[in-house]
Amino acid sequence: RRTAILIGGKAVLFSALFGRMYYLQVLESERYKTLAEENRINLRLLPPPRGRIIDRFGIPVASNQQNYRALLIPEDARDVGSTLDSLSDIISFTSGERRRILRDVSRNRGFVPVTLRENLDWSEVSRIEVNAPDLPGVMIDVGQSRDYPHGEDLAHVLGYVAAVSPNEQTGDPLLELPGFRIGKAGIERTHDLILRGASGSSKVEVNAYGRVIRELERKDGQSGAEVQLTIDMALQRYIGKRLGDESASVVVMDVRHGDILAMVSKPTFDPNNFNRGLTTSEWESLIKNPKAPLINKAIAGGYAPGSTFKMCVLLAALDKGVISPSNQMFCAGFTELGNARFHCWKKHGHGLVNAEKAMAQSCDVYFYEIAKRTGIDRIAAMAKRFGFGEKLEIDLPGERAGLIPTPEWKLGKMNVSWQKGETLLAGIGQGYLLVTPLQLVVMIARLVNGGFAVLPHITKSVMQDGNRTRQTGRKYEALNLPRHHLNLIRNAMNDVVNNPQGTAYRSRITDPGFEMAGKTGTVQVRRISKKERETGVKKNKDLPWEERDHALFVGYAPVNNPSYAISVVVEHGGGGSSKAAPIARDILKE
Repeated sequence: RRTAILIGGKAVLFSALFGRMYYLQVLESERYKTLAEENRINLRLLPPPRGRIIDRFGIPVASNQQNYRALLIPEDARDVGSTLDSLSDIISFTSGERRRILRDVSRNRGFVPVTLRENLDWSEVSRIEVNAPDLPGVMIDVGQSRDYPHGEDLAHVLGYVAAVSPNEQTGDPLLELPGFRIGKAGIERTHDLILRGASGSSKVEVNAYGRVIRELERKDGQSGAEVQLTIDMALQRYIGKRLGDESASVVVMDVRHGDILAMVSKPTFDPNNFNRGLTTSEWESLIKNPKAPLINKAIAGGYAPGSTFKMCVLLAALDKGVISPSNQMFCAGFTELGNARFHCWKKHGHGLVNAEKAMAQSCDVYFYEIAKRTGIDRIAAMAKRFGFGEKLEIDLPGERAGLIPTPEWKLGKMNVSWQKGETLLAGIGQGYLLVTPLQLVVMIARLVNGGFAVLPHITKSVMQDGNRTRQTGRKYEALNLPRHHLNLIRNAMNDVVNNPQGTAYRSRITDPGFEMAGKTGTVQVRRISKKERETGVKKNKDLPWEERDHALFVGYAPVNNPSYAISVVVEHGGGGSSKAAPIARDILKE
């Protein structure tokens, strides 16, 4: 009986065991086969090559190059600390880098490679390879890194790429890859999605611990799109050299199509440094520099336009009919409004002047008077027709709209009523007015292209999937300004440069057929007291740099067939005629 009970009990247990085995191996076989296969096969993303950026003639301005990296496999190193000590004789590590490496080692499994240093030069690679027997666990890996061959010359236009920060994670697995970089500024940021391309994949066989045994299948990613700019790299480089160490910006634009041929902001920076990673001292030197090298002054610098704004004021007055081109006014060197006296830049005045002469000699008294007759609302409306006070939606991040003040704006912003004296200041481009160099060059283009509302752009075309899509060639609306008013402005700007009494006569282009026209501007950044006017105003060269006037020039060439517009702003450069106009002349000749 006991034997029967024992055999029966065993039979029940074996029945349960065989039933479970049948369930797992027969009924659930496909499920567990799939799970086992998924554990054995590991699918990994492969970052695609980032798309190239080229200039209007096909010259590469952003591409990819081999990136030699030093990696450490902790389980192959006898002692990580000793290995780092030995390696420090070849490549030095800061205390912060050393802490980061040890942290990565402690967080990962022993067979997972840890990045020691990226962007090694060939000398460093060679020394590491030669000393490999004394550097257990250290190996050289080759990847791709963004390269800007023209460095500082195009930094503000191209921007740069950098590692993905936590707040930029969108759930895209590509962004989670170690070392993956995205566009953080400039064109790199504007076209980041199409420049990234599509990721590839690699199927690898791993063991139960996750160690890679072999690669089973590989599918390379699709390269990012190729972006072509309207920039002329040779001209861009020339302008950078011409500006030297000035804190300045220059924009050159095709007046008919809106192509930005050059956009330079100085001082600048090397975008390659952001790709490799800035040191603390390098970052502090950039952000503490009073000349703001990280800001693209061409689109984000806000300046009072000074006398370069007088074309808008004159057009507003002509449009309202408060003056005619032949009307003359007398300039005694100042005008009065109530108890306030508003001075002309020429102490003893210009005498009798009409519209054209007032523009050529930049007579402030004439523009005080026509601004007072026209009114700030009419001036603001005309300014907005020429692109001031709003973003021009150029394909670069960080553009500022500037400011065209009105009584409504001041009341809402400051809860204070508009004063007549502020209209007079606006008449000579001072007061609350703020414009960008990009807006100034667009104004000139619209003045000389027949009165069409051309818009600027810096992307010429995009090559994707073998197809090139052009971003240019748009038609622009007419501003509906009388042609004889526009001709008056062009004649006056011609006199500014090519008439011996013009403020920029010394900077004229004498080559036949290449003559330029334009308008100078000098913007005060400090208030000149009554005592200073009586005793003599200090010259710019005798003042501290930050108290000197801004120097501006806007112009176009050739005079008889306008093709190119230019704006030049030199921060604290002094006079527009002495500093900015010669720069514009040299650039337009080039």
